[in-house]
Amino acid sequence: MEVVVDIIAVVLGIVGIIGSIAPGLPGPPLSWAGILLMYFWGGTNGSGEHMSLTLLLVLLGVTILVTVLDYVVPGMFTKWTGGSRWGAIGCTIGLIIGIFLPQPWGIIIGACGGAFIGEIAFAQKDAAASLKSAIGSFLGFLFGTGIKLIASGAMMYYIIVYI
Repeated sequence: MEVVVDIIAVVLGIVGIIGSIAPGLPGPPLSWAGILLMYFWGGTNGSGEHMSLTLLLVLLGVTILVTVLDYVVPGMFTKWTGGSRWGAIGCTIGLIIGIFLPQPWGIIIGACGGAFIGEIAFAQKDAAASLKSAIGSFLGFLFGTGIKLIASGAMMYYIIVYI
């Protein structure tokens, strides 16, 4: 049974890493599910020590933080690149709508398009300023993907250590 749990944990870790890049899959939560399996069914490190509850809870906190930031960061980057409140709101709405479109382009186009439309339609900015805000939302999307990838990679590391 322990081998089956180890295999499932590794598969969850791998799918979590893939989900960090491919929109539509919750990457870090899947990786954390693999960590949770290792905590309850098995894992010891090379010294024979079991995973600590502290490590499990810290990784849960990282998972929650990264998941929330993934939705907030594109709007923040939109504002940092000169976008208005309307650009940030448009980016967030476009990101949510983009989840339901073909991936990965749905989320990218949704976030950028939402920021662009928010700036042009509601903030009354010109096309150049609106485009700058849309590029900021894209950079935010890339940053969010990066932090998810780092978090899922770290959890995969711990899954392997505790096999």
